[in-house]
Amino acid sequence: MGEEQQAVPRHVAVIMDGNGRWAVERGLEREEGHRAGRHAARRFMRAAQARDIEAVSLYAFSTENWMRPGPEVDALMELIETALLVELEELCRHGVKLRVSGRRWALPKPLQRALLNAEAATTGNTSMILNLCVNYGGQVEIIDAAKAIAREIQAGKLGIDDIDEEVFGQHLYVPDIPPVDLLIRPGGDLRVSNFMLWQIAYAEFYSMPKYWPDFQAEDLDEAIEEYSRRQRRFGGLVLDD
Repeated sequence: MGEEQQAVPRHVAVIMDGNGRWAVERGLEREEGHRAGRHAARRFMRAAQARDIEAVSLYAFSTENWMRPGPEVDALMELIETALLVELEELCRHGVKLRVSGRRWALPKPLQRALLNAEAATTGNTSMILNLCVNYGGQVEIIDAAKAIAREIQAGKLGIDDIDEEVFGQHLYVPDIPPVDLLIRPGGDLRVSNFMLWQIAYAEFYSMPKYWPDFQAEDLDEAIEEYSRRQRRFGGLVLDD
């Protein structure tokens, strides 16, 4: 018999943590850590596509990140906008479709325009989905979905008894991607930080001490290897033959 094939997750989500700490430990401004984190995101995207991962979700800016100092928030907004402009050609060249999760209407207008432009430019791409989570929080996503469902009920388009997991999932920011299989968190913390609470219901969690700016392709391989060793029971039992 041949070697057993390694299981590859369809959807990998990443909490890109540790940028600020990475910079501080090197005597740099925190903004330099975020810039280094952008390069790590590019490496991750290339590695994920090379490993036939169908979708990735990157936690770029949370609804709670507004509480950070104003200059850092401004720098993050500009960095995301610049990254979209610079990386758009590569996304198109590699067939990556950009989707956006979050309350985008509260973002600066230039960033909103950059997000819309990148979505439109990549809409026909089919190789991989990049779900960029900007001004995103898992709790507010669930609230926004509940509000959307309530409006449909008020309009007579939906009945209360019609609501189930499938219907609710259809009202999330990006409903057409599979549930998260693997959630990766660099930086060593062991919490999900309000990230994709609905979608990670049965995700495998992988924490690593390395900060996000230092993330390499082999780190993704180690995470996938650990993922492939786990038994995913989804609330049931795995019985021995």
